[in-house]
Amino acid sequence: MKIFFYFAFIIYFFSIPSFSKENTYFLALKNNKVNVRYGPGLDYPIKYIYKKIHLPLKVIDKRENFRKIIDFKKNSGWIHISQLKNSKSFITLKEKILFKKPSFFSKPILKIESGRLLIVKKCKNNWCKIRTGKYSGWIDDKDIWGKVE
Repeated sequence: MKIFFYFAFIIYFFSIPSFSKENTYFLALKNNKVNVRYGPGLDYPIKYIYKKIHLPLKVIDKRENFRKIIDFKKNSGWIHISQLKNSKSFITLKEKILFKKPSFFSKPILKIESGRLLIVKKCKNNWCKIRTGKYSGWIDDKDIWGKVE
């Protein structure tokens, strides 16, 4: 009888839906001002405010209309889904060079400091065509935080 309860418990425990690493994904801020809360509801106090549209955030949990996010600096909190969107953008984690073509042998255009937000136009073969300010070009997709595809 104890064996039955043991197996029943194991089956129940592993059948509970969880938000594992495989379920994490990136979204971006839809607006220039977005409140991050301590919990998944409008009743929870505001923890801090993001002020950067297109900022990529990793979704690590969800409760109804709220998503628990973490940013590239490891800050976390809850944001209402209406303030998030699918967007291809990333932040460079290391200093990079923007090239005219998708090759390290191409003409360098600009040095990009770490922490810079870049908007992705398209990606191919570990290179992404991006825009930042008035510049557009290619950057390798290593050492980044965000969504490229």
